[in-house]
Amino acid sequence: MSDAPVPQQQQINIELGEKEAEGIYSNLAIITHSPAEFVIDFTRVLPGVPKARVHARVIMTAQHAKLLHRALEDNIGKYEMKFGEIKIHGEGPSGFGFQPVVSDEKVH
Repeated sequence: MSDAPVPQQQQINIELGEKEAEGIYSNLAIITHSPAEFVIDFTRVLPGVPKARVHARVIMTAQHAKLLHRALEDNIGKYEMKFGEIKIHGEGPSGFGFQPVVSDEKVH
């Protein structure tokens, strides 16, 4: 048995500003990456509007992106257990929303 002290979890107080508490609506995310980080641009596409503006950009390390992926999977699973399966309408190349971008372009 080890006598090493058990590390205590640090409590973090997170402040939510008034503007951030309002949130933003996004129905399209564009995700790019480099060897060092992932960049997620949140925008929204509206019917009849040919142009979309980025409303928020989140930049994170690859490790944090993977942790976010795991947290989303966990929360989606919990949501579906409580409310039923989330149906994806318009799934495929013609549907709007969060989709992978198919490109031969290399990201540096």
